[in-house]
Amino acid sequence: MVVNPVGRLRRIRRAVARGILVLMVRFTVLASGSRGNSAVVCGGQTRILVDAGLSCRELFRRMRLAGEEPEKLDAILVTHEHQDHINGLAVTARKLGIPVYFTEATHRAWMRWLSPRRRMTYAQWLEQCRQQNAARCAELQTALDEQETEDENLAAHPEDGSRPREADSPGAELQAVESVTSLGAGAGQAANEKDPTWLPSVEYFHSGQLFAIGDISVSPFTISHDAADPVGFVFAVEGVRMAIATDLGYISPNVKAQLKRADLLLLESNHDLDMLRDGPYPWAVKQRVLSRVGHLSNEAAAEFLENAYDGNATYIVLGHLSENNNLPELARISAERALSGRASLLANRLLLAMQHEPLASIQF
Repeated sequence: MVVNPVGRLRRIRRAVARGILVLMVRFTVLASGSRGNSAVVCGGQTRILVDAGLSCRELFRRMRLAGEEPEKLDAILVTHEHQDHINGLAVTARKLGIPVYFTEATHRAWMRWLSPRRRMTYAQWLEQCRQQNAARCAELQTALDEQETEDENLAAHPEDGSRPREADSPGAELQAVESVTSLGAGAGQAANEKDPTWLPSVEYFHSGQLFAIGDISVSPFTISHDAADPVGFVFAVEGVRMAIATDLGYISPNVKAQLKRADLLLLESNHDLDMLRDGPYPWAVKQRVLSRVGHLSNEAAAEFLENAYDGNATYIVLGHLSENNNLPELARISAERALSGRASLLANRLLLAMQHEPLASIQF
């Protein structure tokens, strides 16, 4: 969808004339790289945090540094469950009391990652069963002892059975119910605070199915990465389309189709091939990064920009640059060469998203 600047200007003038606050469409990359990823998408009255790969405190600091207010976030969207995308997820969602949107497979993988199963030997399992059985026997014996004591009291004072006990009165019963309810609520809250996977609200979406969060339309699409159910996103609001495509081993035909007509494109340019091959990573890790479920190289990103990109975006943001296997200058040069080879693409503005500081907000 192409932005109509004349139509947008007219809408803004009409809104100003009616005294309505005009909220610009904004896209802000808070962090992008192997140590943490996060971005904020704003449009209409809605603000969405895409991934929470930094600590809650650092996310809030960077949002304020970029001119965004954390308290006004409406939801968190998750691309996949790798730590550099969900490191501050639970704390941030709890602090703000906002829903988190996952695919179901990603949510399950995230919960498994936070609640690893402890392995035990057969002897340890037998000891655990013995302890559990001993605890049950102790509880049963305590209940029998209490019943025996009550029977003895009734036998010693039979006249007490003809008078209603204070605890049997309606008022006492209601008070007991309220006390139990209060204790139950307190126990539930305490359990939630101790459960690392507890979130205020969880919403599931499906790749390929359009949905909306407030004023922003969200189109998730499948990407090729070694995660449970990784996705990229296209956001549409006020006639502006913004696409995020990072953490993908290659650009499949469905991803190419999704990235068409984008006004802003956040595209991965993770590594330089020579730096990765000669770098410090173990060979197994290098194979993973180079695979079709790994990360996009500078060369692969440039190939897409030169041969498959439609040239529509006003802004191209290169993201998820590796600190060990890439240099910002190498990523920029590769992309600039690809774009300079096509005269129709010279108007595209090329930006680099960095790991240690937020990118200035892009406004439409």
